[in-house]
Amino acid sequence: MEPILERDMEHLEKVQRTATKLVKGYWKLPYEERLQRLNLTTIYIRRLRGDLIETYKIITGKENMKCEKFFHLYNSEHNTRGHCLKLATTRSRLELRRNFFSQRVISHWNKLPMHVVKANTVNSFKNRLDKEWGI
Repeated sequence: MEPILERDMEHLEKVQRTATKLVKGYWKLPYEERLQRLNLTTIYIRRLRGDLIETYKIITGKENMKCEKFFHLYNSEHNTRGHCLKLATTRSRLELRRNFFSQRVISHWNKLPMHVVKANTVNSFKNRLDKEWGI
């Protein structure tokens, strides 16, 4: 499966922008206000949220996949910041690789607070993530 590139994301966002104008009485409103009134988020935020949920499921073993196929856990006994499930970044020579799921999610995952990452269930992870982001 080919990764979704930035230009594809921009195209999808443009489609959503146009679709929200089709709601009666909303076509004059700014895009952000239309999203807020329709209780939607941007395509970028939805994609990132889905990526983080999938990452949680893979790392915690709730998905039938081996974590090692996608991620390398950062193993340092001296790591006192953040949470204990930090992911290590791997260098890549190709620009295209940065769009791969296993690469694009690492920095966002590592920024999450411990109480979000340490959720017991997928639903509690989703709820904590939404609360953290103010969604």
